[in-house]
Amino acid sequence: MSEHRFELQASWSGGLDGSGHIRSGQLETAISVPEQLKGPGIGTNPEEMLLGAAATCYLITLGMLLKRQGITTITLTSEVYVQSSPSMKVEKIVHRPQISVPKDASEELVDKITKAAYRAEQTCMISKSLKGNVEVTVEPVLSL
Repeated sequence: MSEHRFELQASWSGGLDGSGHIRSGQLETAISVPEQLKGPGIGTNPEEMLLGAAATCYLITLGMLLKRQGITTITLTSEVYVQSSPSMKVEKIVHRPQISVPKDASEELVDKITKAAYRAEQTCMISKSLKGNVEVTVEPVLSL
């Protein structure tokens, strides 16, 4: 078994109204508390970062699964739901992949594509890491 290590460097100045900066690999951005949570809304924030990690992991995993079915283009909309009282908690993440299915697709192929949409969430390492703490659901939209 091999282990891979990724590093992030960060700086912060201030309290709830403060801001900072992160850098990790190809990612470099300002950070702060989002405006919805009474912060300055500068750059990105932990909620967007968690959503981004979950969504990109799901999308890449789904892409790998669908390539076997001849599907190479997928779009995705994902949302994160944060409960702010009585204490802050990420409640759930919803992934809504939009998958274009060939017009001549058999029922068997449509079934395989649908199953892949759900299987990608079960096999994505970020979803597996969140399991038991954050509900992650999938609502696929297939279009002919």
